[in-house]
Order: sequence, then C-alpha cells, then structure tokens
Amino acid sequence: MLSFLPAIDRYIFRLVIVPMLGVFALAASLLLLDKMLRLLDFVAVEGGPIGVVFQMLATLIPEYASLAIPLGLLLGILLAFRKLATTSELDVFRAVGLSYGRLLRVPFAITAVLMTVNVALVFFIQPVSRFTYERLEYELRSGALGASIKVGEFTTLADRMALRIEESENDGRDLKGIFARVANDRGQVLSISAKGGSFLATTDDPDTIILRLSEGTIVQDTGSQTPRVLTFTRHDLPIDLPAIEEFRDRGVEEREYILPELLRIGWADNASESKRDASQASFNFRLVEVVMMALMPLLAVALGIPPKRSTSALGVFLSIIMVVAYHKVNQYGEDVAALGIVDPIIALWLPFFLFAALIIWMYYRVAIVPGGQAIGALENWFAKVTKRFGKLFKRNRRVVLDEADA
Repeated sequence: MLSFLPAIDRYIFRLVIVPMLGVFALAASLLLLDKMLRLLDFVAVEGGPIGVVFQMLATLIPEYASLAIPLGLLLGILLAFRKLATTSELDVFRAVGLSYGRLLRVPFAITAVLMTVNVALVFFIQPVSRFTYERLEYELRSGALGASIKVGEFTTLADRMALRIEESENDGRDLKGIFARVANDRGQVLSISAKGGSFLATTDDPDTIILRLSEGTIVQDTGSQTPRVLTFTRHDLPIDLPAIEEFRDRGVEEREYILPELLRIGWADNASESKRDASQASFNFRLVEVVMMALMPLLAVALGIPPKRSTSALGVFLSIIMVVAYHKVNQYGEDVAALGIVDPIIALWLPFFLFAALIIWMYYRVAIVPGGQAIGALENWFAKVTKRFGKLFKRNRRVVLDEADA
C-alpha cells in the first residue's frame, strides 16, 4: 500500500503507526470504561434498559476521540524517535545526511490527516453526538426509554396508582407478588393483590399499557362498612403512562453548535453579548486545540530523544504532563472568555503562542544545536534521583537479608 514511498519513509511510518494506534485505543478504552461504570450505575438507579448504556457510550466516542487522537499522535511519534535514538539508528540517518525535517516528513503527513479528522470531530460530529447524549439522559430520567418499576419498592404511576412488585424474572417479563392500590374515576379505591402478572403493550393507545394479573383478589372500597371482595383468575389492569415533555432543541449550550452556527452566532449583531462571548470562546477553543496538533511532531522529537548513553523515559512522562496541562489551561481560558472577563484571542491564543514558542525552542535545542538537549537539566536531576533511590533500595534490601540470616 505504501510502495510508492521511499524505504526510509515506509520504515518511519511503521514505527509511528503501531504505537500511535495502540495509545489511541488504550486512551479511548480507559475513558470509555470509566464512563461505562458510571453509566451502568446511573441506568440501574433510574431503572432503564441496559442497552441505553451502549447507546450513550457510542455518543461519547467522538468527544473522547478528539482527546485521544492528539495524545496518540504525540506518543506514536515520540516512541518511534525514541527507538531510533536508543538503537543508534538516528545517528546513522544523521551521518548519511538526513535532517530531522526529512525524517519528520511522514509524521507531518500523518498529522495533517489526523488534523482533518479532528476538525470534523470537534466542529461537526462532536456537537451533534453531545446533544444526542443529553437527549438520551433526559429520556432515561423521564422514563421515555421504558424505565422499569423497581422491585421491592412502591412506585406511583399517573398520581392514581401505587404499585409494588416482589420479584421479577426473565428480564421483567414475569412478575411475582404484585400489589396495587388504584383510585378510579368515581373516587373509589381498589386494593389488588395477585400471584403473578406481566406487562403488555397496546396497539390502539401508545400512552397506555396493560398489566395482566393472574390468580388474585380485588378489594373494592364502596364507602360502606363492608368492602366488596372479588377473586379472579385473570384480570387486565390498564395503566396510563405519564406524559413526557419533548426534549429541548439543540443549541442551548455552545458546545452543541456546529461550525457554521458558531460563526453565525459569534459575530451576529442581533445576538446578545453573552451569547457572542460564549460562541466565540467555544470556536477559538476548538480551533486552538486542532492547530496545536501541528506542533506535536516537533514536541515529540524534542522529548523523545534521550541524552547519549541514556535510556531515560522522562520525556515520555513529561510529554503527557505538558499536553494535559495545556488542555486544562485552554479549558480555563474558554471559561473566562465565555464569561466576558477576557477576550477569547488573549485567553486562548496567548497560551498557544507561549506553548508553541517553548516547543520550537526545545526542538531547536535538539535538532540544530550540536549535542543540545531540551531537558538536559531535568534528565540529569532525574538520573541522580533514580540513582539515589536505587542505592537506598539496595541498602534496605541488604539490611533485610542480614536480619533474615541472623
């Protein structure tokens, strides 16, 4: 598939793509698993169907992908150049006249493709999927997704019925130990107990379901001293479903706007000042997050090449810290810009240019300065700390062995 590329580009592509896809899959999986546990608990509390958990997780994939793509790109390139450096292959490439710019040709091509994907995610797909997630959550809370009656608890339906079920089998299809207290239109109260039952849908009225009871007793309060008692083998009890308001329209929150809507509202004269500030802040936040991806290859090279005769992994951990910290700074900048406290250009683009200047300086130190190292001081400090802890560990181990011999 990549036969049209020179051999060196195919080799670097393989070095980058494998860890990049691995990091992307790992990061997205961890985020989804953490959210899945919370959603399972939420759906269980609300009494909804288990299938809605996977629908809600699917709507979160674009949001998590927009976070995992830059991280996977950074670590994929970083680990590839780290391997080249630790195996001395990078020295060979440099000796035959290949510059860092030439070696970064394929990583920058991958970056361009992923930037295009991220633009589609953050400006078009993610806003719609986020609105879908909010709608599913609303429908789950309101019961529109078929929220089940909680076993062992009294549930009030349509303000005229109290229902309690002792046991539920076959995913709610078979009910055991049913008690219901119903107020009819004439003001009479029916107390119904049944051995079993099941819910049935009606074809003529979607707002009503039938609770089919079997082998039970009905006690009707007629207002006299002696209530009327009836026994039945089968009895159908209609239940009116509560009215559910339709969910709001998309666009109440700025993160639900797609790109044309952000541009139209953010610079519209007839929009309120708070709406313009929030839309401009959201637009600049999304844009600056995408543009920063263009500098990821330079940051990866600056942090991925350890000092000579060193296999330190400090750059790997530092890269994650820097990217996450920058993302949090952008989130804070978006919040203050949305409130109108600071102009979005200053709140979001000033940190970008500062971070970009730091990345370019670090890359210059590694790629241009002979023997330069962007984090050389940190590498030396990390090596000393690691060595000190190693000596302390050996001393404690020796003491433990001596005590064991004694």
